[in-house]
Amino acid sequence: MTTKTEEPCSIARSLEVVGERWTFLIVREALAGVTRFAEFRDNLKVAPDVLSDRLATLVDAGVMEKRPYREPGSRARFSYHLTPAGMDLRLVLGALQQWGDVHRPREDGPTIIRRSAGEDRPVNVAFVDDTGAVVPLERVEFRRTAAYPA
Repeated sequence: MTTKTEEPCSIARSLEVVGERWTFLIVREALAGVTRFAEFRDNLKVAPDVLSDRLATLVDAGVMEKRPYREPGSRARFSYHLTPAGMDLRLVLGALQQWGDVHRPREDGPTIIRRSAGEDRPVNVAFVDDTGAVVPLERVEFRRTAAYPA
């Protein structure tokens, strides 16, 4: 469940949920279709206690939801699925990847390429104003509102 905090900055509030390295990597895997604890653990090579903690944070924040399942002859377990809030993190992950491709590139090129589904065209993350026009990065300003103490 999404909760309100007293923190005035939405960046700080967001980082309360997704500010750990493993959290974004878990979301990346979920966006690729991973749903089961063992798959996350094996794909990420993350310690089970860290994975449990991060999954619990994502569930508590409403980014993922747990769904029970049972393999024949096994005990009941949970799978983890992105909620609409979790799916919206595609934009954030895309922006992080785009930044990393430019400022932290691999010598042998990117490992994941952002493409539009169906048309297979390259896509980039950008700021768009209320008319739908792309705003160049150098023209974007972050301003404090009255809710943010000076």
